Amino acid sequence: MILVEIGIVFIITGFGLALLRIVRGPTLADRAVAADICFFSVVATLAMLAARGELAALADAVLVASLVGFITTISLARLVGKRRR
Repeated sequence: MILVEIGIVFIITGFGLALLRIVRGPTLADRAVAADICFFSVVATLAMLAARGELAALADAVLVASLVGFITTISLARLVGKRRR
């Protein structure tokens, strides 16, 4: 279980760095990618907690959140693509 906690620490570190990119990002594309990383960092943390605690309901929430995140990623990509034109 110590590896799960170490993984969570790395995920939280990545989340913090992505938040920094949201604040300092020079372009909308940088901010969109950083927001996507933040979202999937939260989903990955939930997945790690589900694996550690053997919680099936949390695993289902991770699956639904991943699908929502994928749709959000596509929407952000289309938004950034329209702004560039």
